[in-house]
This record gives sequence, C-alpha cells and structure tokens, in this order.
Amino acid sequence: MTAEILYGADDLTHLEGLEAVRKRPGMYIGSTDSRGINHLFTEVVDNSTDEGVAGHATKIVVTLHADGSVQVDDDGRGIPTGTHAKSGLSGVELVLTRLHAGGKFGGSGYKTSGGLHGVGASAVNALSHRFDVVVLREGKKHEMSFAHGVPGTFDGPGPNAAFTRESGLRVTGRTKRTGTSIRYWYDARYFENGAKLDVEAVRAKLRNTAFLVPGVTYTLRDATEGAIVEETFHYPGGLSDMVDFLAPSDEKPVTGTLLINGTGVYHENAADENGVMRSKVERQAEVEIALRWGTGYERTVECFTNTIRNVHGGTHRRGFERAMVKAVQEAIGRSRGLLKPKEDPPTLEDVLEGMTAVVHVRIPEPQFTSQTKDELSTAGITKVTLGVVEKHIKAWTEDRRTKAEAKTVLQKVVDASRVRLTQKQQKDAARRKTALEGAAMPAKLVDCRSTGVARSELFLVEGDSALGSARMARVSEYQALLPLRGKILNVQKAGLADTLRNVEIASIVQVLGAGTGRTFDLPAMRYGRVILMADADVDGSHIRTLLITLFAKYMRPVIEDGRLYAAMPPLHKVVTKGRNPETHFTFTQREMEQTVARLEKAGKTIVKPVPRFKGLGEMDADELWETTMNPATRSVRRITMHDAEAAEAALELLMGEKVEPRRAWLVESAARVDQSAIDV
Repeated sequence: MTAEILYGADDLTHLEGLEAVRKRPGMYIGSTDSRGINHLFTEVVDNSTDEGVAGHATKIVVTLHADGSVQVDDDGRGIPTGTHAKSGLSGVELVLTRLHAGGKFGGSGYKTSGGLHGVGASAVNALSHRFDVVVLREGKKHEMSFAHGVPGTFDGPGPNAAFTRESGLRVTGRTKRTGTSIRYWYDARYFENGAKLDVEAVRAKLRNTAFLVPGVTYTLRDATEGAIVEETFHYPGGLSDMVDFLAPSDEKPVTGTLLINGTGVYHENAADENGVMRSKVERQAEVEIALRWGTGYERTVECFTNTIRNVHGGTHRRGFERAMVKAVQEAIGRSRGLLKPKEDPPTLEDVLEGMTAVVHVRIPEPQFTSQTKDELSTAGITKVTLGVVEKHIKAWTEDRRTKAEAKTVLQKVVDASRVRLTQKQQKDAARRKTALEGAAMPAKLVDCRSTGVARSELFLVEGDSALGSARMARVSEYQALLPLRGKILNVQKAGLADTLRNVEIASIVQVLGAGTGRTFDLPAMRYGRVILMADADVDGSHIRTLLITLFAKYMRPVIEDGRLYAAMPPLHKVVTKGRNPETHFTFTQREMEQTVARLEKAGKTIVKPVPRFKGLGEMDADELWETTMNPATRSVRRITMHDAEAAEAALELLMGEKVEPRRAWLVESAARVDQSAIDV
C-alpha cells in the first residue's frame, strides 16, 4: 500500500529579492526586539566606517530625528552610481535592493571591512517604511528613495508622504563634495511591541568605533526629545584611550598601558573567482591590542574584528588568553622566589584579574558565527594572535627597562592565585551537608563554582569518555558533572536498601543533597536543574529510562517542580564546503537526509560521508557545548510525570516478571517490522 503524496512542487515557495528578509528578519538582523532595531543602525554606520578605515572618510554624522528616523552621513567616496553591467542597475540600487551585493567580496574596494555579506544595507531597506539615499560623487548629487524596498519618489518628508513608483537613480544637482547620506524609517510591523532604538547603545557604538578608528570624527545629533543635543567622539590615542575609558575609575593602574601591534599569516580554504575551492589560501592579519593591570579585581576584555564588536569574543580572544597564560606562567617560572615549591601555577582567571584590555584584529573576509557578528570564528586567527601576544609579553618581562614593572604584575598574579585557592578551600569546607550527613563528595564529581542554586546545573553524564569532552565544554561557574558507569540499578525491582547500596545511585543522592522518598527536601537540593546526558542510541535511551524511574520513585518532587531534563545530543554533523562553510546538526536519520537534500538543492556541496556521532565522547568540546550544554543553543526536554509513567511502563513491559505482555509486544513489533519491510 502506497501512502498518498501530499507534498509537491506547488507547495514550494521562492522568496524574491528582499522578501526573504521580511519573512525571517531575525535571521538577518539577529532578533526582532530592540537589539534588532539597533542592528539596523549598526549595519548602516559600519558601511560609513569602512570608508574611514580605508582612508576615504574623516567625518561621520549620525542624526536621530524626532520622527523616529535615523540618518547617517559620511564624507567618503560615495556609493558607486554607474550602471552595473550584469544587472543593468545603478550601483546604488544594486546594493540597496539585492542581497549579497556590494564591494566587499574580494574586489579592490576594501582591504578589510566590517560588512562582508552584502546583506546589511539591503536588509535595512527591506525592513523600512521609507529609505532615502543621497550620493555625492563625480561632481553630481544623486538621490533615490524606496518604500518597503521598492524604488520611487515621495512628494514630501516622512514615511506617510505620497509615493510614486519610479525606477532609477536621479541626478538632482551639482557638488564639489563626496559622500553618502542614508536616512531610514524602520517598519515597526517587523519588530516586537515596545521595541525601539536604544540611544545609549547608539552612543556606545559610536564611541567604541571612534576609539578603533582614530582618524575619523563621529558626531551624534540626538533630536529624539525635541531639542538637538550634539556629542562628538574623536580619540587620537586609539586603543590606549579606550583602555583609559574602560578601566574602573576607582582603581589605580599597576602598569602603564601596553600596546601590542603585529602581523601574521594564516591559511584557510577559500574559493577563487570561479567558485572553485582552493586549499591553503594565504591571508594576512593585523593585530592591535592595548592592556593594563589595575589594583582592583574586575576584568574587562573587549574584542573587535574590523571595528565590529564581538560580544562573545571568538578565535582572537582565545589566542589572546592562551598567550597571556602561557607567557605569564613561563615568566613566573623564570623568576626565582615568586612561586613556592608544589604551588599550582596561576590560571587564566588569575592572569586577567584587574586587567582592562582591548583586542582588535583586521583581517580580510572574516568568518562569524552569525550575521550579527557577535563571535569571530576564523580559525587561523587564534594562532596569529597567540604568536603576536606571546612574543610581546615575553619581551616585556625580560626587557631591562620594563622588567621591574613586569615583576609587579607577576607578583599580583601569584597573589591572586593564592587568594583564589584559599577561597576555594573555604568554600569547599562550607558545603552544606548532604544526604549522607556531611560525608565528602564523591571524588568523580566535577562541581561548579557557583554557590547559588537557581542557576546551577548538574549533568548526569554517561561514561568517562563523555566526561572528558563535557569537562572542557562546560561553564565551570554554574555547570557541574557527575559521570555514571553504565546502567544504574533498575529500582522497580529493588528495595530502598538495595537501591542506596548501589554506588551510582548513592552518588546521585549524595550530590543532590536532598534525601530520598518521603523525606526528600526539595529546597535543600544543591542544584537548580538536573540534566540527564546520555548517548543518542539504544543504550542511552535505556539509561535515561532507568534514571527517570529512579527520580520518579525516590525523588519525585524534582520532576513535579520541572527541574529534571533530558539532553538531546545530535546524531549527525552536516558540513558544507565553500568560502563560508555551514554546519548543521541533525537528530534523526530522516532529518539528516532531508537537510542534505535541502542544502544540495540550494547549490551547496556536502562533506561526505556525513559523520555520525557514536556517542557523546565522539564530540569535541565546542560541538558538545553548542549542541548540548549551551543554554542559548542546546536542545533539552523537560521530563514530566507523564514521561516518568511511560518510563516505568516500558521497564515493566521489557524487564518485568510478567512474560505474556512482553511476548505479545515482541510478536506485534516483529509483525510491524515485517510489514514495513514489505511496504518498502
């Protein structure tokens, strides 16, 4: 019997032009709340900043009008106005109405730039009621307007003026100046109720960029409250000025500001002008860092790529941190008397204590984890940054002119390490008593540092191999790990005494610290959530079922209060080839096949064979964090009492004493398998 096909070509949708942006705005601007509205501004001002970085603009003026519109003016070269041979459109209309169009795809327009995907300005146009652009170039003043991305003209100011659809760029006057002016009114329909432009975020963006591009003066003209308030940002000292600004005002510097500059070469796979992949393409990176230590305890490390702030850091931050730890540890090792015998070397936490640092890299064609560029993912930058920083810090600690200053910092780091270890010992000693009346925690527990319960998580991890990856992936501040060896005791068949004699179950009860059965005290539980992290296979399902049954029988309030979860690790990793490789994790064979088919239909080349994870231990730390442990991106399932009842029923059916129900289930299942084989 053949199933009726309900999915055909007529069910497919092709989104033309800017319609894709309107359909899924969050995909292009990160979110549809106030952050998304601010991201529109960021995309426009970054294009002007790229002109400044290239040496063609010295002034950028941002005006926040009382009617809610945003205007960005620069004195750069102006968007090209000539006719694009392939599309037949003017350069202005091309970059504002076509996704992935611009001058930053390897041409001679820009050496490095913040906007690389050719999506920013066109996405802003797509999500705006009205969008006006004025280009001063080659002695002429050019103008063009758009209503919801459609070119035309307005008969007056504001988005409510009468609009006439009209194609083409208009020459409206003569000028001796050059530059670009963009003014847009974003369309509130594409954003959440109450979302609005955050003026303070705009101010912070302009201030940060002025630090990073000392040759450009930024002016903010805020008319949102009626009267115009003007503020200018210009910092000739660059990153040194930025460190002074970011450092806490109530602390004294331990050192002067260290300026680290250097270049390095890295290699990556990239496509040539014909789209053919070439391996080991050479890229050059410029690294610029400013840092200093203060007497306080707070640490601030801000990261940027091509003037774009990377909120979550990325590969350049990893290189910086690894270099700092390595160089400082080696310098301490060379200095006699700083570290006592058998004392542990300082960690990253100790090295960064009291530090204020800015890390800025300039690279061609950087890769980010998303369109919002919050995290740099270009792999080769880690090694480049590490090499530049390590070389400079080593020279700083050995140079006769700076050796005394460096030794002061090394002593501060060692002192921070000792204080941290002392506090840890005090914290460990003050741990609340557990179900075993204050007995020491199991040696295999990898505890978190947080003393607060609400945010903390305990992962019950299947096996020691998975523990290794999880240990590197976790956030030690609030994620604890307890590895389990194999399958725990089936508590449906055992009494309480036998249950608590089981080593794995006793460890779980002891670590949770809230008791068992009728005396279980939920407020005494040491973690806010318990997450069952088992392999995505049959054995993993069996382990989850046994654990759910344990909680249902002896720690039921954990389930009733919604604090028991099951992690859902992926089965496959689908990776595409190309200039901007994509990674997709899938959770079933069918989902993997559908994902591969969809990507291949979109013209993507898939790395084959598609890898299948045999278990959690097969995943590296970054993969395990992204898919299974990161609260922002992971998939977990909250266990309910319905799930607990289903788990108990499955165990009773498959492992219970009654043979007849199991025999009937096996016969029925075998028939289903046979029938499926016939249908196939």
